[in-house]
Amino acid sequence: MRKIGIIGMGHVGSTLSHIVIDRGMVDEIVLLDINQKHLKAEALDFWDAQSFLPHHTKIIAGDYKDLADANLIVSTFGNVNLTVESGDRFAELQFNVKQIRSMAEQLKKVHFDGVFLTITNPVDVITAVYQRELALPKNQVIGTGTFLDSSRLKKEIGERFKIDPRSVSGFVIGEHGNSQFPAWSSIRIFDNPISSFAKENSVNIDDLEEKTKEDAFRVIDGKGYTNIAIATAAATLIEMILSDSHSEVIVSHYNKKFGIYISLPAIIGRKGIVKDIYLPLDQKESTKLKTSAESIIKKTKLFE
Repeated sequence: MRKIGIIGMGHVGSTLSHIVIDRGMVDEIVLLDINQKHLKAEALDFWDAQSFLPHHTKIIAGDYKDLADANLIVSTFGNVNLTVESGDRFAELQFNVKQIRSMAEQLKKVHFDGVFLTITNPVDVITAVYQRELALPKNQVIGTGTFLDSSRLKKEIGERFKIDPRSVSGFVIGEHGNSQFPAWSSIRIFDNPISSFAKENSVNIDDLEEKTKEDAFRVIDGKGYTNIAIATAAATLIEMILSDSHSEVIVSHYNKKFGIYISLPAIIGRKGIVKDIYLPLDQKESTKLKTSAESIIKKTKLFE
């Protein structure tokens, strides 16, 4: 049986739940939120839609005890207002860590031993905190990291070259934050290096890195939060994990070299990270990755 839990029924959690239920991705989904009235209302809304769907999903407005046998749990809660006010994803750190310690204690009591996926910001540090507090193997705790940022970069490249973003391969790596960057040396369009493709087509790509970083804040500025893209990204990862796909993805996972959670390519499957994938970087990119890692290390040490 495919069973997942989603903690937090805010904009992202409810959107993710909708995608999972609408696609029939699981047999059972457990929804949790600190606001019980809101939680029950969300569940009722989903129950009311059931007769329209081609799939049956058991929907539970539940508690931590209902997550004991879940294959996967997703953490979606946060306080986006803190990010909006500061323009920095690390602004949510202190607020979110307080919630995590209580949640992790309850999950440990029910002996949860599945994969834990977090969207909660700042995702790299938060993923490390979750792993430590849950005491799960490092490979079973994953953050969405720069998975969405990589999609945003592909969208920007697609718009610049007037092509489908699915024709672009490559990653944004490092932290999900200010020090993230595209690994340009390995990004390709139609299997051609982007640098040569840009030169042949007289297209300037110098500003695309900043545009990618700004995308989330442009969405937040317009509607006050982001939900659709990150929920879709999380749903994609859930599907890959539950199907034991062994797909290559860019997610925040534990890196032995730096001793932290950071976004680099990996293979994922039913038990989380299956193995790391080597990504060749040029000298400039290697230096930027080290700087990005140091940024995460500095903030992670605050909660060791």
